Amino acid sequence: MTLSEIFSSSFLLDVIIKALVVGILVSVCSSVLGVCLVLKRHSMIGDGLSHVGYFAVAVGACAGVGGTFSMEIAIPIVIAAAVLIFRLAKREGKLNGDSACAIVSTGAVAIGTLLYNLTGGRSGDICSSLFGSSSIVTISTKDVILSIALSAVVILWFALSYKTIFAVTFDDNFSRAAGVKTEVFGLLLAVLTGLTIVVGMKMMGSIMISAILIFPPLTAMRLTKSFKVTVILSAVISAVCFIIGFFLATALSLQTGAAVVTVELIFFAITATIAYAVSKSRIRSRGKSAANGNIAEQEI
Repeated sequence: MTLSEIFSSSFLLDVIIKALVVGILVSVCSSVLGVCLVLKRHSMIGDGLSHVGYFAVAVGACAGVGGTFSMEIAIPIVIAAAVLIFRLAKREGKLNGDSACAIVSTGAVAIGTLLYNLTGGRSGDICSSLFGSSSIVTISTKDVILSIALSAVVILWFALSYKTIFAVTFDDNFSRAAGVKTEVFGLLLAVLTGLTIVVGMKMMGSIMISAILIFPPLTAMRLTKSFKVTVILSAVISAVCFIIGFFLATALSLQTGAAVVTVELIFFAITATIAYAVSKSRIRSRGKSAANGNIAEQEI
């Protein structure tokens, strides 16, 4: 599909605009929430919930929805899983956070695959559920409305609770001692992450969507040490990578999720290489300065 074909057809242009709005807003929400998840080392929660999203699609198939994606079924399932993972991770005992995520995620994929087989699901349906649909016609007005509402909630939450989010992200114990309800914060973060995954799963796929929670924040962290700048830069990087990956997938008839994540991986590799080179250069400069200082002392 070429750009001329898109702009020459009002139907295609409408579909492209809807897909771009949903994709960009979900990418921004994912990257903003992802900064907190990465810094708090809770990235596995996003990964676990993305696997639960696949299970939700399979449940929809059993409920008679077919291979299509049902928000009404996916939202309560993913939110319930978010609460479950958060509660299991907070419990003191042999089952830690990573173990809780692993149990929920692998169990969800296993049961979801069996449900697909029982309902006669095709391999193409499974592939689309995991890696994102290659067709953007599936994006509906309801998806656009949900993505706008979700992004408004996430941005408003960050704007009104920025200091609390900053404190809890970097020092959970101090925040709890200061009277902050850190458990409420963690639960809200998990629920918003689950909602973001549900909204973006149709386009990105249940497996690929977890990557957009991780790559943009990691890329931004290679470029700045400021938390606020990291959040903003992560959102910008995520939106730019989505736009590039989206048009690449559209032009080559590829899965959107795989194309977007590949672009984000390239961005991360480039910034990581640049950051490593700059770090090595600074180390050499400091070494030379120290050596020159020693020579000067010896001459004196």
